[in-house]
Amino acid sequence: MPAAAAPSPVDTIAVNLGERSYAVRVGRGLIERAGAEIAPLLRRPRLAVVTEETVARHQLPRLRAGLAAAGIAAESLILPAGEGTKSWAQLERTTEWLIEQKIERGDMVVALGGGVIGDLVGFAAAILRRGVRFVQIPTSLLAQVDSSVGGKTGINSPRGKNLIGAFHQPALVLADIDALDTLPARDFLAGYGEVVKYGLLGDAGFFDWLEVNGPAMAAGDRALRQEAVRRSVRMKADIVERDETEQGERALLNLGHTFGHALEAATGYGDRLLHGEGVAIGCLMAFDLSSRLGLCAQEAPERVAEHLARMGMKRRLSEIPGTLPGRDGLIELMAQDKKVQDGTMRFILARAIGDSFVTAAVPRPALAALLDEALG
Repeated sequence: MPAAAAPSPVDTIAVNLGERSYAVRVGRGLIERAGAEIAPLLRRPRLAVVTEETVARHQLPRLRAGLAAAGIAAESLILPAGEGTKSWAQLERTTEWLIEQKIERGDMVVALGGGVIGDLVGFAAAILRRGVRFVQIPTSLLAQVDSSVGGKTGINSPRGKNLIGAFHQPALVLADIDALDTLPARDFLAGYGEVVKYGLLGDAGFFDWLEVNGPAMAAGDRALRQEAVRRSVRMKADIVERDETEQGERALLNLGHTFGHALEAATGYGDRLLHGEGVAIGCLMAFDLSSRLGLCAQEAPERVAEHLARMGMKRRLSEIPGTLPGRDGLIELMAQDKKVQDGTMRFILARAIGDSFVTAAVPRPALAALLDEALG
């Protein structure tokens, strides 16, 4: 009988936050091994899983089997898929269900899904009984590299994205690379928008690496996907450790988001524009604005645009289906951004690829000209 294949290596990234410290595990087969990974954290062998319809079809049976193998009982709630689930109505549904399941402060809740589920379930865990522990099992690329790490949780308001929420760190993050195999190409590329962001904001070498390896990642190379997730998580963890509640440096992680969140609000948080697509467009707009202001060379936005095009990603406002608000409407939506201080918008701009910074010194005429050209 041939020997069993050795398990794929798993990367562990520590997020060091004192009493709130936790590990992010990145590798293949982690959903099947979830019971063994989570068991040491449990006070009793039961937990509650919250997921959504699409993820449930692909991943919930794997998770149930992994938990059962470790003798862990689990009940599950399946919510609708889509950004619209990050709402007051679904938050109430989730918290009331967790109360019905008699989830106590010492128990554990599992968020199985992409960024929508992670944000919603994390917020429910933050407010249930004034805080219960939760595990993130992110199943999308976007969630694995960004939203599952750092403790930002919340829901959307019709007036803006993520305006209602709390900082509530997970007890563990299990990023299973195999889960990415089930993603539609569009969803994978939307998540890739957040991966590119890390290179653009603070690691030019990573952006160089992505220029070489991005197409093979999109085509399904799992080893490259694991390396991209590992590097992205390590970069985010380093920033979160220095600025957990976004008082300063952590704002850099919002490169592209001031524009992207406004575009998401303008398109109704629906399928017209996915979050990562908005981030990618927003990153390019931030580099275009930086170039207009003389902060970076024109070659920088050209290089960003070329890479996004090579990956088959949206780059321009004209590529968003349907009608967008005019310049003033978009600026009004941008003014709802969480980074606004004393009524002044703050932007993440760039001196070069891999060198970004936060500033409020953006002349209104320059912003208006950028949007007029983008909308024109």
